[in-house]
Amino acid sequence: MPASNGRALDKARSLPADVVIFDLEDAVAPEAKPEARAMAVAAARGGGYGTREVIIRVNGLDTAWGKDDLAAAAESGAAGVLLPKVESPAAVAGALEVLTAHGAPAITTIWCMIETPRGVLGVDAIAGSPRVAALVMGTSDLTKELGGRPTRDRQPLLPSLGLAVLAARAHGRVILDGVHLDLDDDEGFAIACRQGREMGFDGKTLIHPKQIAAANVAFSPSAEEIGRARRIIAAHAEAVAAGRGVAVLDGRLVEHLHAAEAERVIAMARAVGALGPGNRER
Repeated sequence: MPASNGRALDKARSLPADVVIFDLEDAVAPEAKPEARAMAVAAARGGGYGTREVIIRVNGLDTAWGKDDLAAAAESGAAGVLLPKVESPAAVAGALEVLTAHGAPAITTIWCMIETPRGVLGVDAIAGSPRVAALVMGTSDLTKELGGRPTRDRQPLLPSLGLAVLAARAHGRVILDGVHLDLDDDEGFAIACRQGREMGFDGKTLIHPKQIAAANVAFSPSAEEIGRARRIIAAHAEAVAAGRGVAVLDGRLVEHLHAAEAERVIAMARAVGALGPGNRER
């Protein structure tokens, strides 16, 4: 959300989202950037966002505002900063140097926008950089940079999205899918969410509160998935107790890797509250 929009920053305290991103970059006009920076810092310091992570998307260090953005974010209490158009580990190192110089806590994370061809080609090294916690796909800019056309099936983007997911998984980073710009295209949004989850994305970045409910449904384990995960865990535990390495459930082999994935499903369900009121596992 634009950090220059005070109403949006306030409303974010009650949105059912995991993360709120205060944008100082594309969503803010050049003349409004200093004021937006002050508003973002004040909101982050003011708190009230509960379990929602507060992330500040800064301008790049190659701009007139980037260094001041990072310096302010370092002292804001925000959970992390989102760097735009990251193309190499050098961009991460430069941001980390400024954050450290201005007293950012060691737990302050760095998120990286992957939104250019160079960013995609360098995503493995970027994901492996110190303090990087998440990759965020900038699909709109990437489509433009590729010279491609926006399509509902996103075929032109699939190679880039796949490479980024591989890098995120190789380095144990969170990865978020890009935004869906057409707020009236509910069907297209649902298709993109389903595709993103099937590809392995952990969630989706959003541009309007009306998209939150559908995204939460798409990326939360369903009741059927939760039930099957529990059965897989139980079947595997029973097999291990009996001295066997594998079990058979509904005619399919269940090994350690399946049990580990089932545990991940339960952990995700617990995190998003998908198990329902009064039935959340501790």
